[in-house]
Amino acid sequence: MAKEYSPFTPGVPVPIEFFVGRENETTEIVTKVAKSVAKKTLERVFITGERGIGKSSLCRMAVRIAEEKHAVIGLHVFLGGVTSLEEMVRRIFEHLLQESRDRNWFDGVKRFLGNHIKEVGLFGVSLAFDAPQRDLSQAVSDFGPSLRKLLSSIGPQRKGLLIVLDDLNGLATSAAFANWLKSLVDEIATGRELLPLTLVLAGLPERRRQLLETQPSLDRVFDLISIRPFDEAQTKQFFQQAFNKVNMRITPEALNVLWQFSGGYPVFLHEIGDAAFKADSDGAVEKNDALSGVISAAKVIGAKYIEPKVLDAIWSTRYRGILRKIFPIEPPHEFTHFTKAELIKRLSSEEAKVLDNFLQKMKRLGVIHQSAEMGKGHYQFTSALYALFFLLQAAPQKAAANA
Repeated sequence: MAKEYSPFTPGVPVPIEFFVGRENETTEIVTKVAKSVAKKTLERVFITGERGIGKSSLCRMAVRIAEEKHAVIGLHVFLGGVTSLEEMVRRIFEHLLQESRDRNWFDGVKRFLGNHIKEVGLFGVSLAFDAPQRDLSQAVSDFGPSLRKLLSSIGPQRKGLLIVLDDLNGLATSAAFANWLKSLVDEIATGRELLPLTLVLAGLPERRRQLLETQPSLDRVFDLISIRPFDEAQTKQFFQQAFNKVNMRITPEALNVLWQFSGGYPVFLHEIGDAAFKADSDGAVEKNDALSGVISAAKVIGAKYIEPKVLDAIWSTRYRGILRKIFPIEPPHEFTHFTKAELIKRLSSEEAKVLDNFLQKMKRLGVIHQSAEMGKGHYQFTSALYALFFLLQAAPQKAAANA
């Protein structure tokens, strides 16, 4: 059978047409934008969740809806590798320039950015924001007034701004960034001139914790949206919708396998879905295709998402045997924790001898920690990605058991 392109996009935010679920979270963000536009106020949101949970996809969808429904300029700015406020502001304004090029407010953006626009590329077909360091430093200090000037330059075409600052790894520990955020919020809130701005931060839970350690008052400044994994219905809807896009059907048994092993994490939905797509040969994804996809995806996920130090540490046959037995044949859908007492029942005598060493090594590597809340002998994975990787490692045995 001649296949179409894979509908899955491992490693990148999901295309808008494949976005499912997150209705409540999307509505919450867009409602903030609506309030900001109507009352000309500053609204603040912090979106958090583990790696691969879909933070960027959620932001992307919220920006698209807010632009269409509330006539705002939506800027989704990735700050990976950014460690200074000047570079952060440069990226924001460059993104503004690029996103506005084919819009009816582009002339206003050009007036606002002035002579800091330059043509780049081999034939000068792209535009870049080029400002000297002293101007960027001034833009950091005058960020709020600059945004007011931007909206004034644009005129009535756009009624407000939605700025998403995504991937805060390089800035979360910066006292300058934390204090700049607090000062920006205070300046806009107390200023005589109103500013319809919705500011969204997106980052890992630990990045939020680092930010609050530097500036604790930000905890009350930003409303928190914590993203959870998809539930069963959302997961199955995603797979059905994706396969339907390329004229493939999927059986209920295959859907159950993909739901069970993905754990509802979008990053795994795409990896496993893509592997199942490649495993199929007749345009109908069945249980065996899904199981083959899970086994293939386990290898890819290990290489992409699990640090080499962890893979090296569990290379021995006995350690691998333990990790494959951390979960029972039919794992619960909440599988980020396990107990030593239940695990040891599933081990061989040789594996049981090294269990304590295995647990200690996993703790030193930061993969698991003892859960004080659940009691003695209870362990919890520090990231659901670790838990799901270990579960996927057991896929060959589970496939054989269920054959």
